[in-house]
Amino acid sequence: MRKLLWLFAACGLLLAACAKPLPPERLAYAGQWRSPTMSLLITTGGNVHYRRVEGGISKSINGPLRSFEGDNFVVGIGPVTTTFVVSMPPHEDAGEWKMTVDGQELTRVPPGE
Repeated sequence: MRKLLWLFAACGLLLAACAKPLPPERLAYAGQWRSPTMSLLITTGGNVHYRRVEGGISKSINGPLRSFEGDNFVVGIGPVTTTFVVSMPPHEDAGEWKMTVDGQELTRVPPGE
């Protein structure tokens, strides 16, 4: 049992080590973003934690942000990657930060909430 825990801990450290910090021109992407069915955390260190629940089906992805392709961003390790399609990059709207990812309008959660 302890070996298994150490294995998971080592895998987590390797994932974190693969991440590259967000480039300065992409810092607006950093933060906790939410909609009623989706949660997306992008850290300034380049890690992504994603969860989406629709129709009783849950999808989640945790991994390093590998690159940006235009406004879209790619998350994953080696050949296993996922591209998040950003149709509206981070922007301020009526005092709230919004971004549209994979067809979902997300709102940035203010720090401390």
